[in-house]
Amino acid sequence: MPSRPETSNGPGNSTGKPFVKNCTQLLLVLLAGSILGSGQQAPPSQLDSLLAQAQQAQAAGDYATAANDYKQAVRIETGMPQLWANLGLMQNESGDIAGAIQSFQQAHRLDPSLYVPNLFLGIDYSHLGRAKEAVPYLLASEKLNQSDPQAPLALGRTYVAERQFVSAAHQLERATSLDPKLASAWFTLGIARLDEVEEEARTMSQAGKESPFSEALYADSLAKQGRFSEAASLYKTLLDASDQPPCLRSEMGFALLRAHDQQGASAAFASERAAHPECGLAILGQARTAMDGGDTAQAAKLLVELWSRDHGFVASNAVVLLEGLSAQKASAAAGALLSGAHGELPADLRSALMAAFNLSDLEGPIPAGAQDTSANLSAAASAGTRRTPEQDYAAGQFEQCAHRLEASPSPLSAPHLRLLAACAFFTGDNQRAATAAQALLTQSPHSLEALYWSIQASERLAFDSLSRFQDLEPDSPRSHVLLGDIYHQLDRQDDAQAEYAKALALAPGDPAAMLGLATVYLSNNNSAGAIEIAQAALLRSPGDAELNLIMAEALVGQHQYAEAEPYLSKSLPAKPQTLPRVHALMGKVYAETGRTQQAIEQLKMGASSDEDGSIHYLLARLYRQTGDIKDATEAINRMKAIKQQREDRGYKQVQDPDLSPLESSANRPGAP
Repeated sequence: MPSRPETSNGPGNSTGKPFVKNCTQLLLVLLAGSILGSGQQAPPSQLDSLLAQAQQAQAAGDYATAANDYKQAVRIETGMPQLWANLGLMQNESGDIAGAIQSFQQAHRLDPSLYVPNLFLGIDYSHLGRAKEAVPYLLASEKLNQSDPQAPLALGRTYVAERQFVSAAHQLERATSLDPKLASAWFTLGIARLDEVEEEARTMSQAGKESPFSEALYADSLAKQGRFSEAASLYKTLLDASDQPPCLRSEMGFALLRAHDQQGASAAFASERAAHPECGLAILGQARTAMDGGDTAQAAKLLVELWSRDHGFVASNAVVLLEGLSAQKASAAAGALLSGAHGELPADLRSALMAAFNLSDLEGPIPAGAQDTSANLSAAASAGTRRTPEQDYAAGQFEQCAHRLEASPSPLSAPHLRLLAACAFFTGDNQRAATAAQALLTQSPHSLEALYWSIQASERLAFDSLSRFQDLEPDSPRSHVLLGDIYHQLDRQDDAQAEYAKALALAPGDPAAMLGLATVYLSNNNSAGAIEIAQAALLRSPGDAELNLIMAEALVGQHQYAEAEPYLSKSLPAKPQTLPRVHALMGKVYAETGRTQQAIEQLKMGASSDEDGSIHYLLARLYRQTGDIKDATEAINRMKAIKQQREDRGYKQVQDPDLSPLESSANRPGAP
């Protein structure tokens, strides 16, 4: 089989027409030999003629005619599995999936060792949502042809549909190793990793929403959204926790830097170095403040110190030295640092910095985390061959720490797996960090620290994969949708809108782009725009739960409660993480249409989605209307707690609900 037949136009389409054409041509070659040696009753010329007609029809893209020719052929030669497989391929291309499955099943019965029937039975069952039936065929096809990336690609997609993200990533990584230029495999791998991050983050929020590990991830997300003061405030609340992720004070320092609090940031970095000298992020923070102050010589000195500890850490984290700077300032800062005017940087450090800064004049940049590891390990090993991994970590020599742990002849204990995850992550080996975190989860299924490292490493791996995809398809609709999704997550709604518009210009009516654009309009409080786009998209996919939810939310935003209700009903099959929002909106609709008790029940189911206290405020109002003062008071108190938590994180709502009438009448059940 050819090594690169994939030409997928979307994540749900696992094979393209060139792949089908190649499969068919291969089968035709096999058929030629089989027919010559067969004892068929019909004259060979009749079957040969049908095969020639089928091949011509297929070449012209007339798959229905080709399928009809093969149907006649299998009536002549019923026992030839290649004929049945060709018929299945043409039925697949003409949209007759049910017929294709029957043909592939017959081919498989005649010869279970044929690759194509196994592969396409797996693909077709997967597309029909019958993953349990698909997996055995895909596993068989992978064993039959270990050089073709199509089988692991299809298997990876099937595992994604089953939400088995770790297994999916393993298969998709195999597909990319077989064909590094297979763009759709990189795309699906990135999405699978992000889905894994989303699922693990949801698990963490349910298991320990207020744990330092969960709160640190939330603070990180605030910083990525440009909400630096909120992030810094949240980091500050975690500093005294007994069990916390490393380098939190330095994370706070970078948030303060971006919030223009230079003095607070400098104090945070200095305090971190004093308490945790192993924290390389603190040294990077001091280098950044030195650069901001024009002391490039000091910045270079600090970077050389950090480089001598661990090459991978510098390579994978040096980008923070320029974060938040304008293009002009970033170029000037990088130029000053790399010019050598304040002391020549080691050549390998200079190369690593240029790669991290994405400077184009470097020939053959060394990828992050993949610098001269052997030299790094050799230097660390010569410093102390009898050191423990814990001592390596304390010295900031993370690659040596990870290497020493992996060289252990016995299985790693939970404490050593935690250490391996941290060391691998800090040295930029995200794959090893994710593997260690998964092993720790196997040993300790409720470990929040394991989830933390898995989320951190998987997110980096996801963006690495998606970056590879964009390099291969820089101007495809999927690439623009992907960028739009990322900008939307970072709360850069104007940028997201521009990317979705580019995707729609290239592929009018693209479902993902329309969903993204409607979501952005809703985020920008443009309910009318969201309704217009969602209505157009729903004409194509009336049952899409996410589109129905957007439509409902936009209508609620325009106080069209009765109109929103049927869309909310169609939103119930949405992702589990969005269901609380559906129930909250349904509660709002019931409340505004006079169904108080139903509203209360829906709002209680949606209470977990309350980010600003508004759901509990509405619950308190409804409880008061029914005379339930006890629950009304509890709802008010919960609303206050949510508001206080937001304020503790540095966020002040522009328009908080006015509590005074509600609180003053809490003991008057009949009050209006």
